[in-house]
Amino acid sequence: MKTSQPLFDFTKKIDYKTEILAGLTVAMTMMPESLSFAILAGFPPLMGLYAAFIMGLVTAVFGGRPGLISGGAGATVVVLIALMKSNGIEYVFAAVAMAGLIQIIIGLLKLGKFIRLVPQPVMFGFVNGLAVIIFMAQLEQFKTLINGQLVWMSGNPLYLMIGLVLLTITLILIFPKLTKAIPASLAAIIVVFLLVFFLKIDTRTVKDIAAVSGGFPPFHIPSISFSMETLTIIFPYAVIMASVGLTEGLLTLNIVDEVTQTKGNSNKECIAQGSANLLNGFFSGMGGCPMIAQTFVNLNAGARARLSGIVAALTILLIVLCGAPVIEKLPMAALTGVMMMVAIGTFEWMSFRIINKMPAQDIFVGIVVAVITVWLHNLALAVLTGVILSALVFAWESAKRIRAKKYIDVNGVKHYEIYGPLFFGSVATFNEKFSVDEDPEMVIIDFKDSRIADMSGIDALHKLTERYQKAGKKLQLTHLSEDCQTLLKNASEVITVNILEDPTYKVAVG
Repeated sequence: MKTSQPLFDFTKKIDYKTEILAGLTVAMTMMPESLSFAILAGFPPLMGLYAAFIMGLVTAVFGGRPGLISGGAGATVVVLIALMKSNGIEYVFAAVAMAGLIQIIIGLLKLGKFIRLVPQPVMFGFVNGLAVIIFMAQLEQFKTLINGQLVWMSGNPLYLMIGLVLLTITLILIFPKLTKAIPASLAAIIVVFLLVFFLKIDTRTVKDIAAVSGGFPPFHIPSISFSMETLTIIFPYAVIMASVGLTEGLLTLNIVDEVTQTKGNSNKECIAQGSANLLNGFFSGMGGCPMIAQTFVNLNAGARARLSGIVAALTILLIVLCGAPVIEKLPMAALTGVMMMVAIGTFEWMSFRIINKMPAQDIFVGIVVAVITVWLHNLALAVLTGVILSALVFAWESAKRIRAKKYIDVNGVKHYEIYGPLFFGSVATFNEKFSVDEDPEMVIIDFKDSRIADMSGIDALHKLTERYQKAGKKLQLTHLSEDCQTLLKNASEVITVNILEDPTYKVAVG
């Protein structure tokens, strides 16, 4: 990850001008995305903006770290599409609220720390896959609706769209060289907007996606029957949404931790995210989670505190209430260019530079995670698959490390000094180290440099003692923990344990 230097120092005094401008930039990039995802799921467009406001405000104020931006994210909305089609919007509201409760419980139980189990190759694959998704999503803006179907633009509309997008990207690249008084992304949006407005250029605007005018998010109790049948319908969707939201959210938090070289609070983020989703369920929002693209827009704009997230959320609300006539005229080309630059900045280009230094298995894991992320758009499944693959690779590599030093002392006693962990993966190799029939009458197995990790290791020791017992030979096991002694009590007739030098580690038995 990008950890060579702290790009942002969150300990400095708040720069209110920078925070406000960063928040405005975030709001401009979040609106079309939230609208697009709401429309994709078949929700009323305002559900997306309500989610962006509620998620953004609650998590900005109470979340696990400054700088993190939440909103109506596609990762969580995609989960609810099937529920919307099968049971309707009221069930969606109920599922969003229940997902929030699940996330709050996870935060209260302090389970957010398990994000530490995500290995670095999985992080690389997740970030790169997400960057590709963000970039590919922008290509939809190069399509137009003809006879009820989306088709690629052609002719002048296509050339105009490409030209404005390239202009936006160019402005983002050169503007920081001129001044840093205003975020480059916001400056690019303003310049392209003014150009389109005064030259009366006919190009797609936010209004072409959906109207953004409305009122304050209305309080609404989901109109569903409170029964076990209803629970069985919404609970699976709520669990998946909660899992996807926390996975993307905590990974985003972890990424920001590394970029900023500061430490966020994962459990606090879980509670804040859950609280926001609970409110979404009762205030007509589609729910959401932290958004890595908007988070990087925020950080790149110079945000250092929670204020930028609050400004972004309140800006979206103000636009819904009274600013729609202006915002609806923003050219989509400008917003598309900004998001393309976000995608390029999100991608871990460093992973290409160090790929020749990475173990082959880590490269494989990273590619698998990226492919699943891009292909299925299922971030939770991608990360879970990566963690499982990494765990299996670790188990395989650890299994190959167990070895035994063998020698016979002056008294004719054969010693086996075991090195490496004894667990389910190394049991077969462990058993191959012993020659029961050829060994002398007295054998000592020393576990000083080994650890027994699970019941498979305990079972292997038990069977080994039985083999020596049947051969009429004496076996001593030294440097075993008290846990091992207890579990091996059935073989007490042939086992002598060196209690004085026992380590104090615990054995996992379940």
